[in-house]
Amino acid sequence: MMNITLGESGWARPYQAKLIEFFRDGGRQAFEVWHRKAGKDRVACFIEAALAMRRPGLYWHALPSYEDARKVIWDAIMMDGRRLLDWAFPAGIVAKRLDHDMKIELINGSIWQPVGADNYDSLVGAFPRHITWSEYAQMHPNARSYLRPALALGEGTELFITTPRGYNHAHTLWETAKSSSEWHTSLLTVDDTKAIPLKMIEDERRDMPDELFRQEYYCDFSAANVGSILGRYLEAAEREGRIHDDVETVADGPGVEVSSDIGFRDTAAWWFWQPRAGGFALVDYDEASGLDAADWAERLKERSISLGHNLRRIWLPHDARARTWQSKHTGVETFVHAFGAERIKVVPALKSHDKINAARLVIQKCEFHKTRCKTGLAGLRAWCFDFNDETHAYSREPRHDWASHPGDAFAYGASVMRQYVKPEVPKMPVPKPVYELTLDEAWAIHERNTASERRI
Repeated sequence: MMNITLGESGWARPYQAKLIEFFRDGGRQAFEVWHRKAGKDRVACFIEAALAMRRPGLYWHALPSYEDARKVIWDAIMMDGRRLLDWAFPAGIVAKRLDHDMKIELINGSIWQPVGADNYDSLVGAFPRHITWSEYAQMHPNARSYLRPALALGEGTELFITTPRGYNHAHTLWETAKSSSEWHTSLLTVDDTKAIPLKMIEDERRDMPDELFRQEYYCDFSAANVGSILGRYLEAAEREGRIHDDVETVADGPGVEVSSDIGFRDTAAWWFWQPRAGGFALVDYDEASGLDAADWAERLKERSISLGHNLRRIWLPHDARARTWQSKHTGVETFVHAFGAERIKVVPALKSHDKINAARLVIQKCEFHKTRCKTGLAGLRAWCFDFNDETHAYSREPRHDWASHPGDAFAYGASVMRQYVKPEVPKMPVPKPVYELTLDEAWAIHERNTASERRI
């Protein structure tokens, strides 16, 4: 390893020192669930610099988005006023810094970069020696799956650092890591580290939603995902048994409707709906990035044939009328050419709250194929509004991250499917039966009542 003394200038806290020692001694995988402001990214950069100087290669520090990578790592300034990277990568080991590419070349030939996991397709093909997955709970769940084979081929190392975001993919991996003797794991709250003054903790507790406070400072996986748009509706679907692997396309049923969210060099997402008695079956989900309209048209044809979908209509978002995907034709024109005009429809432009209301209404009538819709369901769970720590209010628009693609695609579909959702008709009270009497029966009753009155 590079010649850096553990605990240099007394910066490393005991829990950070244990993690550093794990990788110094040859450890390969670690998962650390630490509270906000526990120094997760700082210790990770220190470890990355040490590993990079010991073994030449490519080293990545991944965050949920490219913008996060620049803000949180490349431009980060520590409390003492120094840049994080000047501290983690001192001048003596740096051969070149490339600000535009966010890349540091070290004197032994290693390359270190912060990257965005939102564009994981573009990272495939490289062979990193190490990846730190920072805020893993907020990342696209497919990012690690795509990059893991290359990391394994180079006998690379991984470090996961995050705070919880409910029972999602991060929690699943956390449970796996805890059960393995080869992983280093720790879950540390503010009570464990004592890294934040009590007065600051009390201020945060007062100003933040309880769920967010429990997630950020007490690493509580059970706390609801703050600002979640559809989270409670998916929880209800789980409880009611509407997410399972028996949701298949009915061959002689109504045709399958496909709703989408599209973008060039961005993720495109597609939900496959089949109307059923009383609701809808989400029989399939697909997404990818970097494909143009013609690529998607061919992919949807092949997928529908292989799964036996009887495609009725493909619903494109309203902006598909514009020239997108850097093609000579609009997305609509390309799909009309591939599928025929009768099968291609465009969702009208909608206000954000109208889309969300449609999604909340329709999802209560949906069942999902658990395996084929796994990534889409993860996106619906993660789709949320941001909470602003300064204004103490939620954003008006959903956060634009990887989850917004499956979220928008589902909401576009719900906005056109809701016309089939009939409102519940309240049950009217059953009136008491009215008995008809003959004239003789009525006279007999009158006579009895009159006789009773005479006796009185």
